[in-house]
Amino acid sequence: MSLEVEDLKVYYRTLSGDVKAIDGVTFTIADGEIMGIAGESGCGKTTLGKSLIRMDSRMRKEGGRVALDGEHLPINDDRAMQRFRFHEVSLIPQYAMSAMNPTRKIGRMIRELVHSRGVSYQRLRPELLRRLELVGLDEDILTRYPIELSGGMKQRMVLVLSTLLDPSLLIGDEVTSALDVSSQKAVARALVEFRDQEFVRSMIVITHDISVLYQIADTIMVMYAGHLAERASAETVINNPQHPYTKKLIGALPEVGERYEGAQLEGIPGRPPGLLDPPVGCRFRARCPLAHDRCVQKPPFVEIEPGHQVACWAVTG
Repeated sequence: MSLEVEDLKVYYRTLSGDVKAIDGVTFTIADGEIMGIAGESGCGKTTLGKSLIRMDSRMRKEGGRVALDGEHLPINDDRAMQRFRFHEVSLIPQYAMSAMNPTRKIGRMIRELVHSRGVSYQRLRPELLRRLELVGLDEDILTRYPIELSGGMKQRMVLVLSTLLDPSLLIGDEVTSALDVSSQKAVARALVEFRDQEFVRSMIVITHDISVLYQIADTIMVMYAGHLAERASAETVINNPQHPYTKKLIGALPEVGERYEGAQLEGIPGRPPGLLDPPVGCRFRARCPLAHDRCVQKPPFVEIEPGHQVACWAVTG
């Protein structure tokens, strides 16, 4: 087993109180698995990704356990996490196109980065060049500044950078956002190739766009307001979703070849709850067409068939 997360709670401390961004999340990721995380803005998916590498000092682990390849990850301790970052768990951050230092040529930046991790740049250079070729980038990119690269080139460069030390887990946050369709396809293809080449053991890909996950993910996990709603194979989530929220997300996607003259895609009425004082029970119940009296109790995240988990009283009884 690559990653095990048990009852994880991650809060943000504010002047108004604790924002319960992740509030009791349990899941696993197997070796070789690409798991996509989907949901509306504010559902907790980015917080979940960042918490596994502790890249945001504002967040506080309130409870739970995280283990990678059987070893405890001290995600509540910034100093202790330092030896795991980029060696064992790595991140392609949101807005990765602006993640590189604009005052450094890319080759110098890579040299400084690997040196800070105790790795010889000269020993790593042949592998660096091989991976650049895999994502369609020439060696001369190392002599350029980030501003000289297109958005798609920057994203592929950050992918190479984040996997150069062969981490066990790679977390990609909105890796295809703000890219044109051809660049999205190139980045998605590169992610799968890096998994297949075993440059990383497993991946978490975070996005609000389920259609992107359908192209690259083995499994999709849907989040809502800091809780898990549904998890299953990508094929099942797209073609046979069971949670009302997942169904609404899928229903809001346009279908290729369909014509919508005079019609609008169906959205999800209402707004997600605030996480300073979230409602008890199922957090989707105020917007759910299937809500009933039992929904004031939190539904368990249970397996309804092999590999398919749902948190909904209307589905699980």
